[in-house]
Amino acid sequence: MFDQAAPDPYREFLAAKAAVAPVRGFAVRPEEVSPALKPHQRDMVIWACRLGRAALFASFGLGKSVTQLEILRLVHEREGGDCLIVCPLGVRQEFRRDAGLIGVEPKFIRRNEECDGDHWLYLTNYESVRDGRLDPRRFTAVSLDEAAVLRGFGGSLTFRTLMGLFEGSGSYRFVATATPSPNEYIELLAYAGFLGVMDIGQAKTRFFKRDSERADRLTLYPHKQQEFWLWVASWALFVDRPSDLGYSDEDYDLPPLKVHWHELPSDHKAAGAERDGQLRLLRNAAIGVQQASAEKRDSLNARIEKLLELRALDPGAHRLIWHDLEAERRAIEAAIPEAVTIYGSQDLDERERRVIDFSDGRIAELAAKPSLAGAGCNFQRHCAWAIFLGIGFKFHDFVQAVHRIKRFLQTKPVRIDLIYTEAEREIRRSLEAKWARHDELVGMMRRIVQEYGLTGAALSRAMSRSMEVERKEASGQRWTAINNDCVDEARRVASDSVDLIVTSVPFATQYEYTPSFRDFGHTDDNDHFWRQMDFLSPELLRVLRPGRVMAVHVKDRIVPGGLSGLGFQTLNPFHAEAIFHYRRHGFAFLGMKTITTDVVRENNQTYRLGWTEQCKDGSRMGCGVPEYVLLFRKPPSDLSDGYADVPVVKEKPLCDDHGVPAPFDPDSNWRHPVPGTGYSRARWQMDAHGYARSSGDRLISSAELAALIGGGVKREELHRQLYRMWRNRSADALYDFASHVAVAEELDHEGLLPSTFMLLPPHSWHPDVWTDVTRMRTLNALQYAKGRELHLCALQLDIVERLIVQLSMPGETVLDPFGGIMSVPYCAVKLGRKGIGIELAEDYWRDGIAHLKAAEAEAETPTLFALLEAPDQDEAA
Repeated sequence: MFDQAAPDPYREFLAAKAAVAPVRGFAVRPEEVSPALKPHQRDMVIWACRLGRAALFASFGLGKSVTQLEILRLVHEREGGDCLIVCPLGVRQEFRRDAGLIGVEPKFIRRNEECDGDHWLYLTNYESVRDGRLDPRRFTAVSLDEAAVLRGFGGSLTFRTLMGLFEGSGSYRFVATATPSPNEYIELLAYAGFLGVMDIGQAKTRFFKRDSERADRLTLYPHKQQEFWLWVASWALFVDRPSDLGYSDEDYDLPPLKVHWHELPSDHKAAGAERDGQLRLLRNAAIGVQQASAEKRDSLNARIEKLLELRALDPGAHRLIWHDLEAERRAIEAAIPEAVTIYGSQDLDERERRVIDFSDGRIAELAAKPSLAGAGCNFQRHCAWAIFLGIGFKFHDFVQAVHRIKRFLQTKPVRIDLIYTEAEREIRRSLEAKWARHDELVGMMRRIVQEYGLTGAALSRAMSRSMEVERKEASGQRWTAINNDCVDEARRVASDSVDLIVTSVPFATQYEYTPSFRDFGHTDDNDHFWRQMDFLSPELLRVLRPGRVMAVHVKDRIVPGGLSGLGFQTLNPFHAEAIFHYRRHGFAFLGMKTITTDVVRENNQTYRLGWTEQCKDGSRMGCGVPEYVLLFRKPPSDLSDGYADVPVVKEKPLCDDHGVPAPFDPDSNWRHPVPGTGYSRARWQMDAHGYARSSGDRLISSAELAALIGGGVKREELHRQLYRMWRNRSADALYDFASHVAVAEELDHEGLLPSTFMLLPPHSWHPDVWTDVTRMRTLNALQYAKGRELHLCALQLDIVERLIVQLSMPGETVLDPFGGIMSVPYCAVKLGRKGIGIELAEDYWRDGIAHLKAAEAEAETPTLFALLEAPDQDEAA
């Protein structure tokens, strides 16, 4: 029995799980910071240097540029070497201005060859890094200004390149932006990934609920909100005003902001039609990209008229005109010849000159896209009025453009005019909602900074989630359900007392089921997961009866190309890791069963197996990811014959005439066995034979297909009929691959091949390849019916039932150390065994108890047929 008072390496392992950013930097004394910096800027510098890799999310006008410059100056003094700031085009003039305040002189470069011995501080643009002209790994420290370029990490060439360039680098890294989007959590995860704080996939698993239909849609678990934002605060500093760090807000009071929305009518005669041909009553630009573009195009003249009307309110004012399309720029130039414009194909030096001239007040009116001048530029010195010729869904671009003039050091009231059409009402509502969410995020992070300070120690204490769990137990005649850590609980189980273990282990970092550090999903990576399993696996070997089997359900993991650094998705062979793990702990590997999955549904979730991508390059695509049941055996006590200490014995079938087991010797007096009365030779053949199929007979014929198609059956029912016919034909006929493809192509030609699931999957005859598992037959069906929380990945009951019947005998004990909603004990009870389930999540445990009580009641209640078939007591006597 485990002595809980003794020192326990397991508790030490759990205590080390707290997610706080590591400290990689160095201490800086306040007097070492340039006196040119204001007190709040000095504190930001000291904080960032201590971490060594950090994000500065300081509000507009608080001095991110000079702060970054000073951080790099101190790193250079401490470590030597060159330092680099990567910034958007058009922003380098701001750094040059601020560099003079602290006595440094940066040089702008586009290639490594342009570095010289006369400078140690360099500026470059993102395109130079992305296109490979400049390698940032040669620099001691790199700071990314306006780092929101990392937001599009999934398909972003810039992000993949930067991640690859910094892989394994020990350099100092910093990011700076005023507006991390609160509506796109993936942006914050991208910053953490770039800084090396936490792998993006790991962060997704730890904090977010996955969407089964959209892999990139993240929802923060309600019970993890506090932990998530504390974790962010351990590596990112949010400062909205100097008072957040305990200083006076004098000279930092923002002038009032007045926002004017101008709605123009839409031409609903051109509302268009739905995909099914039904005409729309009203135009709606929020429906899709095409509708939004059409609305902007058709309303351009009216929007230009509104722009001119607004300009007439103060013709001589300094003014920004924001737009999104080239057609809009040309219309502005035609309507306002005196306005100066900047655009993408413009000479870079000329574009920068125009930005500087407007910033310094030499130009009164500038028209630009937010993507070109909406980040990093300071226009507040001479401009307090911006007009948006149109609106869009990109909140980051929008709010950045607003804050070019609404920022500290602005002395005039700020006016923002936004022109939109009736069909763009949903776009306006979306922008306003995101704006409110942004303000909420800023307020939350300010409170964290004010409460916990900048040292990190208070954050670490706040993030330490309770490692204690109050053990709870419920039981029936044939089941026991325990709410506890499975490692601690397994230590309580007597040795050699369990006849079968059936479990679906957590898939490393794929899911986190509870907020406890004891959760096996709360791990950094696969290696970290298996190190926690190292505490459990020896206990499972100990409690299993000698010679008996442990069946482990696993699945391989998909690795996104952006994280692998290869540019294409790969697989992490989790099932292979499991095999080597359990063998290392003394289990003998017997083999594995394969459970096929629907590749069409998988692709809709992972975007890994796309038809279009296969046509582009078939070499980059793998195949669908099946599930596996790995079979391990605890060696028996007597190794001379290999039999279990208590063998799993099966009765042979009864015979038609004498009711005795049928002999296996064909030369003896053979009696035909009665089907379904025992473990038949036919069943043995299906369990034991090797897998082999050959081409031959036809599958569904064109005539059969035409009959179904022409029968007037609804599409949903037609799909069900086709699936059943295919399944039955696959069982009856020899397989022919060409015919399989031909039938699917015929369905596609008729428009009947669905894109949401696989209608004609390859069915298997092999006993170790299970294609007939009912994917939805899980206890989640009962959970859903009762309105309870669904288990993240409930194990299919078909799998559990087959394993229990094959690998145990009635009356024996079946254990699941990761019980979840108790699928394994539930099946054990229904099949006449005893079930034990251990589960850490209390909600799952309570739901599982209800399922077990129902299973036991059902098993104990005789059916009407059983009563009718029971012998009369008098006759039996």
